[in-house]
Amino acid sequence: MSYRTFFGFTREPFTSDIDLDAILQTPELLAVNQRIDYVIRIGGIGLLTGEVGAGKSTALRWTAGRLHPAKYKVLWVTATSGSILEVYRQLLAELDINTASSSRAILTSNIRKQIQNLVATKRQQPLLIIDEASLLRLDVFTELHTLTQFEGDSKPWLPIILAGQNNLADNLLYRTAIPLSSRIVARSHLEAVNREKMEDYLLHHLSIAGLKNSPFEEAAVTAIHQGSGGLFRKANHLARGALIAAAAEKSQTITADHVRIADSELL
Repeated sequence: MSYRTFFGFTREPFTSDIDLDAILQTPELLAVNQRIDYVIRIGGIGLLTGEVGAGKSTALRWTAGRLHPAKYKVLWVTATSGSILEVYRQLLAELDINTASSSRAILTSNIRKQIQNLVATKRQQPLLIIDEASLLRLDVFTELHTLTQFEGDSKPWLPIILAGQNNLADNLLYRTAIPLSSRIVARSHLEAVNREKMEDYLLHHLSIAGLKNSPFEEAAVTAIHQGSGGLFRKANHLARGALIAAAAEKSQTITADHVRIADSELL
């Protein structure tokens, strides 16, 4: 018998691919959304940082998902350690143009034409999201701001959200990144959550997976919070692993020992 059947889940619990309307709307999530809305309104650059698994991608997905597709065009790029040309090619692919060109002039010209077409012809507001931006090379920061310049920098047509780990903020302090960092108009930082918020998170995910009552003992919740460091992604792994360990013992109650078993499996 699977652990889902044993506990009576209607779907896989503690996954990241839940529907947008099922995402827990925390004050931190709403704060990220407000800042991105502001970035879009004034056409600036926003910064979103946090540890791995703190919820950055979820916050971006929820915010982007709330933008009406008829009015907004979300351009989602996942950063690599490649050159600025790689960023340009990924952006053009999001704009439905595939190219192998290595010419900065050609690539940027195509990007500008497509952005202008979105704004002037299709009446859509583009938003460029660069996820994992902490992977970007320092020389990429030197040029990236030029993407936002239209008609002598007078048209704020391409707002950008840079999201990444904490070192992203440090990388933007380098002198070569000043033209980019000077355009940042909003910053958000997602931190590890306390035990109370972790318990709310666990209860929420149990609920959307079909369980009305929590099988986790208080000590188990504490163990998940401590073992995850207050980070949601690892908490998901620990909670699901503890469910599996408990089901294997035919236990309807999940203890701290079950969480420790799950933690040992993750190492």
